[in-house]
Amino acid sequence: MNRRNFIKTTGAFSVAAACGGWPLSSLWAAEAAPETAKKGGHLIVGIDNASSTDRLDPAFWFESYMYFVGSQLFNCLVEVDEQGKIIPSLAESWEAHDGSKTWIVNIRQGVQFHDGRTLSAKDVVYSLNHHRDEKSSSSVKGYLEPVISLEAATANQVVIKLKEPNVEFIALLSDVHFAITAENESFDKGIGTGAFILENFKPGVRTLVKRNPNHWNPARGHVDSVETLAMNDSTARVAALASGSAHLINRVNPRIVDRLKKMPTVQLLRSRDSQIFTFPGLANAAPFNTLDGRLALKYAIDRQQIISTVLSGYGTVANDNPIFPSSPYFAKDIPQRPYDPEKARYHWKKSGFDGPLVLSVAEAGFPGAVDAGQLYQNSAARAGIPLKVERVPDDAFWDNVWMKKPFVSSNWALRPTADALLSLVFTSNAPWNESQWKEPAFDLLVKAARAEQDEQKRQQIYHDIQVMLVEKGSEIIPLYADALDAASSKIRGFVAIPGFTMSGNRAAEKVWFA
Repeated sequence: MNRRNFIKTTGAFSVAAACGGWPLSSLWAAEAAPETAKKGGHLIVGIDNASSTDRLDPAFWFESYMYFVGSQLFNCLVEVDEQGKIIPSLAESWEAHDGSKTWIVNIRQGVQFHDGRTLSAKDVVYSLNHHRDEKSSSSVKGYLEPVISLEAATANQVVIKLKEPNVEFIALLSDVHFAITAENESFDKGIGTGAFILENFKPGVRTLVKRNPNHWNPARGHVDSVETLAMNDSTARVAALASGSAHLINRVNPRIVDRLKKMPTVQLLRSRDSQIFTFPGLANAAPFNTLDGRLALKYAIDRQQIISTVLSGYGTVANDNPIFPSSPYFAKDIPQRPYDPEKARYHWKKSGFDGPLVLSVAEAGFPGAVDAGQLYQNSAARAGIPLKVERVPDDAFWDNVWMKKPFVSSNWALRPTADALLSLVFTSNAPWNESQWKEPAFDLLVKAARAEQDEQKRQQIYHDIQVMLVEKGSEIIPLYADALDAASSKIRGFVAIPGFTMSGNRAAEKVWFA
């Protein structure tokens, strides 16, 4: 499975069960007082990363368009609220037993699918097993790999048994891919329990849905219908919003925010620190095969300059630490590594590598990667480090460059838990260990944190994990990037969800017209 078919950008996953949230931030207007939702109207949304090969089957969702469309039709067992906490959805409650190796999930009663069938535990078992099949290419198959049994104990109770403890397992089920459909039904029919019912799906063009009159959650689903347009070009999305032909768009380029601020009919919707932009260096190749080589490159980057220039300030300086500031386990006390050309020069000489070092970048790696690479080249040059920047084609980046060339651009969105991201990217045997950094002591810490029942002890383990990454890891992580969406000034009800665009992909069911 290549990374395009996995999940590479923001909006893919939810956040940790206990993490602290970021409030919705309007950049030029004070927050309005709470309003009563109004019913009616036709909502038009412009979303990127649509494809003619898109499917309604969540096992094949890989980017923002299908995350957004799928969330209109389907619900998961749990979801994330604006404080970043896990809350019930199709699961009314849950409890862990046997040291978090057994999870009992109680299914909400009285919920109907779009075709009138009643939700039961068997539907949940069927939907989750859809990702576990040996032939499945689902991007979340790995999350269910620890599951050794998944059974409907009663009509409304599911019992999940794991081969090893995981105190945050329930948070993984908030992932957008774990949508629920009826037993033995094809997901491609779009039959879910969501706030909207499918009327027309034309992959790569548009999706039309109508409000579900029997939706189980009266607080969701306010507009009569939603038309989600495939708008892969960022300029076209902004133009559609400005002209009134779209009411809501995703992924606004930070460089045009000043222009949007001058438009009285537009509001900017900001979710802070939603994505990490990274420069992984292969730890099995020089200069990253020495600690001095890694430290030289970490001291040689001017992080704030990249945020100011590439993101127009819409980001936060990172410390080569992949744990997000919104996580309850984020280690605030680790000293921030500064841009220090003299220290970079010192470690570069100690590494024994003469260079030159080539940084292979593409906009596919992260938006603005080429410009960031040039800034990195300039700041490294002041430390005497001969860093060369090679721009590579976007269409072949993930298959031919990423994890193959020694130094590249990359990005990762917030994951359901800290463990989910660490186990995916940073442990020795992680499926996407893009730096090939392997440290047995680190692996043991990650495993220990996953199973630790005592919250204070788990906090300390995650602190030690982050210290090790900052001091020894082979990824330069200069910043956390904000997610920027935009809407018509007529739109109400949008709330930011930590780590997500488009209100956790559920803006369509949350918003209404003023």
